[in-house]
Amino acid sequence: MTVEIRQDGPVAILTLRNPPNNHLGLGTISDLANAFDSADADPAVRAILLRSEGRVFCAGADLVNANPVADPLPPGERSPFYMAAARLFGVRTPVVAAIQGAAVGAGLGLALVADFRIATPEARFVANFVQLGLHPGFGISAVLERVIGRQRAAMMLLTGRRIRGEEAERWGLVDQLVPADALETTAMALAQEIAAAAPLAVASTRRTLRGDLRVLVEAATDHELAEQAILMRTEDFAEGVKAVTERRPGRFVGR
Repeated sequence: MTVEIRQDGPVAILTLRNPPNNHLGLGTISDLANAFDSADADPAVRAILLRSEGRVFCAGADLVNANPVADPLPPGERSPFYMAAARLFGVRTPVVAAIQGAAVGAGLGLALVADFRIATPEARFVANFVQLGLHPGFGISAVLERVIGRQRAAMMLLTGRRIRGEEAERWGLVDQLVPADALETTAMALAQEIAAAAPLAVASTRRTLRGDLRVLVEAATDHELAEQAILMRTEDFAEGVKAVTERRPGRFVGR
């Protein structure tokens, strides 16, 4: 299992453990979705703390070795990877994410699943899809603007630039910025604060605030996958993946 589950009172602590970069493959994201479902099914759990081990929160999907959205699908069939992503967004229990290091691509999408994000100054948030020659995925094209607004979302999605901790806090992508040695305790304190409130009222209010986010993500990922399928056949995508692997700017030709 790539996800460790433990409980501290009314808080379920879910730890992503897929070293060294906590990449999301189909197995890992399914483990996360199952862990979320388990927390939802436990009446003693009133909040989830989402964290990861190591220096990287989540470096996204591994597009080089095991691209989870590369395989062609029969007409009308949804991507298992994106179906699992939609399950994450459908979680009923409030989620606080503790974010250290990089949240890149699908890792940014995972951070957006949370209701609140506590991060360190060293954290960085990257929607680097266009630098790979690819359309955004994981529902990010629909969800990111709900958090930081359309213009800032467009800035991230059309440039692929890195947003570091301080700027992420100014933009509202991060709710609280704390030193690395205070990350876990601060995130846990917020989860416990939520868990201490009246659970039926919390659930009712959260449903109002989030709406049917799972349905929104399902529709978004259907469109995203269709665009990705087209772009993954281009020379620019091959060049983008190679450039990122070689840690250099891409030389794109528009084909």
